[in-house]
Amino acid sequence: MSDQTVQTSNGRENRSIWIVIIATFMIAVILIVLISLPARYGGIKGFFAPKNNEPVQYPVVLVHGLGGFGEDRAIADMQYWGATTGSLPDYLRGQGYTVYAPSVGPFSSTWDRTCELYAQLTGTTVDYGEAHAKAHGHARFGRTYDTALVPDWGEKTSDGQRVKIHLISHSFGGETIRMLTSLLAYGDEAERKASGKDVSGLFKGGKSDWVFSVTTICAPHNGSALTCIVDELGSVAGIDNTTDLLVDLLFKILKMNTGSAVMPDLMLDQFGIVPGTKSSEEISDALKKIETAGNDHAFYELSPDGAAKLNAQIRMADNVYYFSYAYSTTKAGTRIGGMVPEKKTMPLLYPLALLLGGYHGTTPGGIAIDESWQDNDGLVSVVSAQYPTKDPHENYTPDVKPHPGVWYVMPTLRGDHSSPAGLNQPISVYHQMFTDMLARVEGLR
Repeated sequence: MSDQTVQTSNGRENRSIWIVIIATFMIAVILIVLISLPARYGGIKGFFAPKNNEPVQYPVVLVHGLGGFGEDRAIADMQYWGATTGSLPDYLRGQGYTVYAPSVGPFSSTWDRTCELYAQLTGTTVDYGEAHAKAHGHARFGRTYDTALVPDWGEKTSDGQRVKIHLISHSFGGETIRMLTSLLAYGDEAERKASGKDVSGLFKGGKSDWVFSVTTICAPHNGSALTCIVDELGSVAGIDNTTDLLVDLLFKILKMNTGSAVMPDLMLDQFGIVPGTKSSEEISDALKKIETAGNDHAFYELSPDGAAKLNAQIRMADNVYYFSYAYSTTKAGTRIGGMVPEKKTMPLLYPLALLLGGYHGTTPGGIAIDESWQDNDGLVSVVSAQYPTKDPHENYTPDVKPHPGVWYVMPTLRGDHSSPAGLNQPISVYHQMFTDMLARVEGLR
């Protein structure tokens, strides 16, 4: 056989090998595409389903404040959201929105409330985190929710749209929804290290696109100066730690007559207080746990120093829209100076608004409470409700095009701290506020 014949034969073999390699590569690419595209668009059925390109509806989640409750726990047929105006969730549903109003621990810390909210939205067991539970001496796991409030939250529809949520809060609920958004986006390194593969999805991060908007109403972003007033009154009475005193008084009142009255459900299972607890000894033991939990309760985080520590933990998500509403029930005092409450202020809040309107001082942590804190809603100063001091912000005007990752401070509304819950408010004004709010965030899509 001649050398030319051998070279020709080898050339054919080489071409055959390259043809096989190229064909194999092309088949692999086609297989990858066939597998990945349906996954990207909601599975095989979703991939081949007709696409209508209509925007997916984002559910609305309402989160209550201190001492509050969700839609499942109406008191005397009165809802937290809506109060004397009727059920706000039902009204918004009538306007075409999907609305949820879950219950979280009424007196629990922001961290614990956030873990409870996440478990309800996803239909999982509450995981307070291995590191957090050890640091504060309570159980890691809480209640199990078999059904997710938002069953498709975070998933993608047939045309590739992510199912996100709008988060709206009142009062201390503002800290809860801020923490939820932050943990979804960035997770928590301490919990990832402590739990390893067993870490909750809340602490993994990488879910910044699960939330579309955050709206807070009367939120104590920078704390409430009322805690400072209580501290000063306590020092006069010789009480060193008024925060622990408030916790102690609260639970002592709740456990009175436990021989004949069942302990209300405070969602404090992590501390051993479960629904139906009647034993005074059990409640006392649980109370001691809470008092020694390292400020793992709402009362500390309502103080300016506690709020500052909390704000250091919470980060804004770059792709989430943020809005804040503050209420004012005070006006400039003509005789005594400072700010004084208007006559229409709820009677229970009137003396508190008066105290806040004239207070100034410095917290143990060195935060100056000056005249800028005096305008208030009866519980929270306007300056605290507008935005966390460390976060980027600007005043909202109709000609402003909002950008994610920035607080847009809405014009201050007239009313007291109870107004956003539906108390001391005309029904038409109350409903209009929320429909305008939702129309605004939906218009950003």
